[in-house]
Amino acid sequence: MSAKLSAKPRVAIVGAGNLAGALAASLCGAGYGIEQIISRDGDASLRRARQLAREVGASAVAAHRAKIRALVVWFCVPDGAIAGAASALREAADWKGKVALHSSGALTGDELGGLRRRGAAVGSVHPLMTIVRGSRPALAGVPFAIEGNLKAVRAARVMVRDLGGLPFSIRKKQKEAYHAWGMFASPLFTALLAATERVAMAAGISRKAAREKMLPILKQTLANYSRLRAPGAFSGPMARGDVATVEKHLRVLRRVEGARGIYIALARAALRDLPVKNRAAIEKILKS
Repeated sequence: MSAKLSAKPRVAIVGAGNLAGALAASLCGAGYGIEQIISRDGDASLRRARQLAREVGASAVAAHRAKIRALVVWFCVPDGAIAGAASALREAADWKGKVALHSSGALTGDELGGLRRRGAAVGSVHPLMTIVRGSRPALAGVPFAIEGNLKAVRAARVMVRDLGGLPFSIRKKQKEAYHAWGMFASPLFTALLAATERVAMAAGISRKAAREKMLPILKQTLANYSRLRAPGAFSGPMARGDVATVEKHLRVLRRVEGARGIYIALARAALRDLPVKNRAAIEKILKS
């Protein structure tokens, strides 16, 4: 890293949503000065920016009024807004020598190409973590996928390590697949849990009771997966080769909209990836 970046640089954060809040709090806790929280002009956006700015000792400013002195500018806005936000701020600073980062999982640092042409080093830094309203997880121990210009990558790696995160490199052409991986790990897993609640309702169990009752098996499954990997964590009728039980499941799931299709898709995934017994017989009933 250059001499200018050898000390912890001041940071400006563009956006005031869930990710911006988690990032600003973690950076502040790691000893980084947050100079500004930069937001859109709307009242709601500015209100969120002011609240976050108070938390981290920064100032809040609308993008059209921003004058950026911070050495690092971190864009925490939706994917479709990154290029536009960068364009709106191109006159807000002398970008030569600055580092501009965004946190899209699917897009590359090229979204900040307009700032790169003005002298900034640009890159993308995505935490492999779910951050939702009402939850602000610590970023220590979280993997961060990083790509971009060499200077931007070096600066990002130092900052992620200071957060206690785990930086790793991702190639531009791999970002879409990387983000799809994250989609499987959290949002689609959450969709599966929601479908699981509906199956529980077919057994006469309320959604609330289903959430409470299945937490122990979910926690143990994740513990088994962590310790034994997917094949060792696999259990149930397909692991035993119990064809009759799988047939019963397929029959009863006709009463739960959409659940039978999810069951078949996941059962086929198990046939591909996991130690299933009576594979041919199970494959046959899935096809039927």
